[in-house]
Amino acid sequence: MSALATPWAAGTPVGVLTLEPLDVDRDLDPLHAWVTHPRSVYWLMQGASRADVRSAYAAIAADPHHDAWLGRVDGVPAFLAETYDPRHRELVGVWAAGPGDVGMHVLVAPPADGSAPVPGFTSAVMAAVVRFALDRPGARRVVVEPDARNAAIRAKNRAAGFVEHEPIDLGHKTAMLSTCTAAAFAASELGGVLS
Repeated sequence: MSALATPWAAGTPVGVLTLEPLDVDRDLDPLHAWVTHPRSVYWLMQGASRADVRSAYAAIAADPHHDAWLGRVDGVPAFLAETYDPRHRELVGVWAAGPGDVGMHVLVAPPADGSAPVPGFTSAVMAAVVRFALDRPGARRVVVEPDARNAAIRAKNRAAGFVEHEPIDLGHKTAMLSTCTAAAFAASELGGVLS
């Protein structure tokens, strides 16, 4: 797992967002609740048991080409991010990733029961995770492969500067391959969200 001496942090209009390595044992309760929530259908873990989620994220922790990150807002767990090397994971044999490509997944926790969504929250999380991915050593662009049917995340990706390329068949889904450079992110709608 990629180590961080201190959590990565960025100021946003919704609070200070931090990312730190996911600790499967410590973080299993929120992680299981998030990835199995009905809103997380595109995460493909609906119906997963706690043991299933533990096993999946323990495998990521042991993988030298894939990392999972716990995101917090003002210290409160609020989102999950993953970064991976698309030359070794997700896109192998499907798309020719190059050196400096950083794959990214992001999952925003659903609002607590009875809580109203915070305006701008998802945009702040997306901006922070894109910047975090671009800050990885040697990164030149971020690669995402959302389910082509997921219109909401595709729109959020475009707002962050991602350019959609073409649908690709990943077996378990038809994905919309998209990439984002640092320059495209800086010029995007979400590029100015971070302070």
